[in-house]
Order: sequence, then structure tokens, then C-alpha cells
Amino acid sequence: MSTPAPAPDGGARCHALLPDTPYGPLTLVAEGNALTGLYMTDQRHRPPQESFGPPEDVTAPPFAAAVQQLRAYFDGTLTDFDLPLAPRGTPFQRRVWAALREIPYGATLSYGQLAGRLGKPSAARAVGLANGKNPIGIIIPCHRVIGAGGSLTGYGGGLDRKRRLLDFERGGAPRGRVDAGGQQPLFG
Repeated sequence: MSTPAPAPDGGARCHALLPDTPYGPLTLVAEGNALTGLYMTDQRHRPPQESFGPPEDVTAPPFAAAVQQLRAYFDGTLTDFDLPLAPRGTPFQRRVWAALREIPYGATLSYGQLAGRLGKPSAARAVGLANGKNPIGIIIPCHRVIGAGGSLTGYGGGLDRKRRLLDFERGGAPRGRVDAGGQQPLFG
């Protein structure tokens, strides 16, 4: 599991681009030795590019380890990231993001189930809002949270990416498959 870093170590903010992934280009953002962001193109709540700091090579620390682990994830050989992370957010958002890291690879939870795990069973909407503000997509697996009936809802990277990530983690089932009743499969 990715290790949370309490706060960036004071190093300058910088970013690196991982241009060729199955989910499009990914922008990695770091401060010091901790990853603070992983953003997809056209992602909702993506900060302005100029806030990412100067560009850095993907082979430089801390990006090299993140790129290596992301490639292993995309190859299907890594199911649990182990990187120093320092997502910025409110205390509640950070609690939600920590809980997301507890959802096993290939599994899903509903927003209500995640709220229950946090001891706030009536806070499904607040959990959904925090989930949507996750600054380190894929590594903090917000794509593993679904609607109450198994519906795919609310993914900042777009529902097509969410479906593809869930299908991939479930064994690479073809994108957009339907079950015998003509319905989208439930992922939970």
C-alpha cells in the first residue's frame, strides 16, 4: 500500500508527464520526495498547469518509482502501490482518501459503504464529493467507488476511464460488455 507522507518535505513543486498510458497522458506532481498529484487530461478538478511547478524528467526522483509502479500496474503485475504520497486536502478528504487505499484491487464499494467504514453512514454525499477531489487518481483508487446499485457515477477522469479501469482490474473484460439481460454489469 502507498505510504502516506504527513506533508511534503519542503522541496520545490515540480511535475513530469507520462505521455503514453492506456488511459491517456498522465501528469505527475511532486513536492520533495512525495507525490502530490496524478492528473489525467480533461480531468474534472484538475488544477491549472502553471500550479504544477517546472517540468522534470520522469526518470528523476520521486517520479521514477511512480512511473515504474504505474507501468507494472498497467502490465497487470502490480496490484498495490508503495509510494510516498502527500495529497493536499481537508482532514475529512484525507480520511476518505486513506479509506480508498484500503479497497482491494478488483473490488468496489458504494459511496454509502465507504461512508459507513468511516463511521459516518449518512455522509455518502460528502464522501462522494471528497472522492471527486482526489488529487492522486489511480494510485489512490477513487475509481473503485460506485453508486448504490452498482452504477458507475462520478469519476473525475470520465466514466469511460472508470469503466475501463474497473474492467481491467476485474481481469481485462472487454470495455462496454453487457450481461445476458442487456444491462451494464455490476462491479461490486
